[in-house]
Amino acid sequence: MNTKKYFKIACLSLMTLASTSCLDLNPLADMGDNLVWNKAENFQLFANQFYSYTRDFQMGDNNYGAGVSDGPHSDYRSDLIATSSLNLYSQGTNSIPSEDKNYTTLYKRIYYTNLLLKNANSFDNQEAIKVPVAEAKFFRAYLHFELVQIWGDVILLTEPLDLDSEKLYGKRDDRGVVIDQIITDLKEAADGLPETASEEGRLTKYAALAMLSRVALYEGTWQKFHTNGKDANSNTERSTALLTIARDAAKDVIESGKYEIFYNQVLGTQSYRYMFILEDAAQCNPANLSKKDNKEYILAHRHRDGDALGTNITHGMLANVCYITKKMADMYLCSDGLPIDKSAKFKGYANPTDEFVDRDNRMDNTMLKHGEAYWVNDGPWRVYWNDDDLNDCKYADVRSNSGYQNQKWCVERHVADTQESMDYPVIRYAEVLLNYAEAVYELDGTISDDDLNNSLNLVRLRVNPDMPKLSNEFVTNNSLSMRDEIRRERTVELFLEGFRIDDLKRWATAPVEMPQNQLGVKVTGTWFETNWAAQTRQLDNEGCIILYNNRTWNDKLYLYPLPSDQIQLNPELGQNPGWEK
Repeated sequence: MNTKKYFKIACLSLMTLASTSCLDLNPLADMGDNLVWNKAENFQLFANQFYSYTRDFQMGDNNYGAGVSDGPHSDYRSDLIATSSLNLYSQGTNSIPSEDKNYTTLYKRIYYTNLLLKNANSFDNQEAIKVPVAEAKFFRAYLHFELVQIWGDVILLTEPLDLDSEKLYGKRDDRGVVIDQIITDLKEAADGLPETASEEGRLTKYAALAMLSRVALYEGTWQKFHTNGKDANSNTERSTALLTIARDAAKDVIESGKYEIFYNQVLGTQSYRYMFILEDAAQCNPANLSKKDNKEYILAHRHRDGDALGTNITHGMLANVCYITKKMADMYLCSDGLPIDKSAKFKGYANPTDEFVDRDNRMDNTMLKHGEAYWVNDGPWRVYWNDDDLNDCKYADVRSNSGYQNQKWCVERHVADTQESMDYPVIRYAEVLLNYAEAVYELDGTISDDDLNNSLNLVRLRVNPDMPKLSNEFVTNNSLSMRDEIRRERTVELFLEGFRIDDLKRWATAPVEMPQNQLGVKVTGTWFETNWAAQTRQLDNEGCIILYNNRTWNDKLYLYPLPSDQIQLNPELGQNPGWEK
């Protein structure tokens, strides 16, 4: 079958694709031109399907990117978590796939956004379709950014090309050209979107600006640290321009006053934990809050109780299913704001809960301690949301796998699998605050205490009100690195949300971080040595469990290889560096 005919069949099948939007409105992708594009409301109905394009908890072949399953951005492909199965991407031993549905799905979805934009050009009332046009530009940018993060140079498409167009069979565009178009699209989307969402879940001006801060920070730091031997501490003209965009976009979101870090007095230092399992249909936390009480999520992939699009994440993440590594556990600061190797408050590893004492409360919010009471949706589950629930609970026994167990994303109420209705945070305010702090620092190699207090420290102090703020004096007095502490804060806050592997790549630190052994708890000389009879894994020279060793890194891994079927269809694409053979 020739290349063009093959592609034509794929695109024709696209036009009959049925998808239910997250807003419970049927997308009209299969309507004829005269019917679809003759009314302003039909542009909006068509645009509703775009909201299903974002990252989400569950990732089949055609979805991608959440931190909790194995897609291109998954934390399982990084250095901080593992499972019972060796992850080839984390291990550095993945190979060229014969096909990759991420590639075809992204371009199919871009076709839809371009189809709306093309027909919008000839519509006689531009003001009436301003919002769906802005939504199409946002999602076109979102999808192209996915392509750049995965493959680098990619074909840029800004119109729904004829099926025989030579553009579809040409060379890839330079990533810089694609990023510039993404930035343009996001700026124009911000101009066309309302400041306040017309209904729950819709895009706003500030969602576009938040996404702009993500894109510009990513590419700005990529250009700064992928230096080909140049000084990584000095910015190029390109990186400076991008980091400035990232800083300013994040600042606009901050100054809007539309969002705030989620915190509730009843939940207190457990506010971080419960934010991720807010639902609407039934009590899901001790404060009886629901999703409407959360002003931190700027854009979310929405789920409703009883909806066929509900999620089923608890059993995929709870307790010993997700192997959190010692590296991640050690990353949490002590309550005095110092790393464990610098703090007198660190209690060591002798007993299984010692290392949790006097630590960043996000450690306890994210991980289960040995002996800690917990509940699960299929029982025992919480009924009273007070201490009475302790009469019917489970108690964590961490003596399996890594010895570190997870509770992030895990519901406690009684709810059937696939009917969990937490929203997935595509963009949340904490990320924007951290984007701002990093962009400011990477622009000039310095950041003021005022900027830290208005960004990073708001995130840190959410559940750590007594922890010292990060400041220039604190960094100097304790011989810390401001850059390392900004990056630590990002890693801890966004753990299991699909950022870690992309951060390691853009910072160009993957060659150092990724080859390290993935370790579990320290066994030698601790409680585990005499209380974990079934522990049979190899130990390293410090007496820690080795989950996976012989890990490797090659610089070709900065980008994924293009699937061989796409290169066969279009040899002009070429293969990414290092993957040619």
